[in-house]
Amino acid sequence: MPQEPHELQKPVVSYKPKKGEPYMSDEQLAYFRKILEDLRIGLGQEIDRAVHVMQEEATVFADPNDRASQESDMTLELRNRDRERKLIKKIAETLAKIDAGEYGYCDNCGVEIGLKRLEARPTASLCIDCKTLEEIKEKQLAK
Repeated sequence: MPQEPHELQKPVVSYKPKKGEPYMSDEQLAYFRKILEDLRIGLGQEIDRAVHVMQEEATVFADPNDRASQESDMTLELRNRDRERKLIKKIAETLAKIDAGEYGYCDNCGVEIGLKRLEARPTASLCIDCKTLEEIKEKQLAK
């Protein structure tokens, strides 16, 4: 049975900045790098597992209903794996931003994204205000 796509998971222990610690200090960057690398490893393992399962379950069914059900399951599984592949690419881009010293700041306006938002979505590239505006524009264009 297909599994849900791997979601970005909130860390078990929330980062508590020390008094006077600057935003995106070395400790904070190391914290987020670890989260992103762990997520990338987990996604890679999930993709490998899914490919293995799909190869094992590849059976030619004589019954058209069974065949259609299998094809539907495979399509869903491939869609989930594609989402995970895109997320791995986004993680790689985010790690490059850490290396370049650009992580944690909004791509649109340059303000701090914030530790809580980054813990909820470590690959976030927009502050909450810019992301909200983007979503409103998307809804308006979709109508």
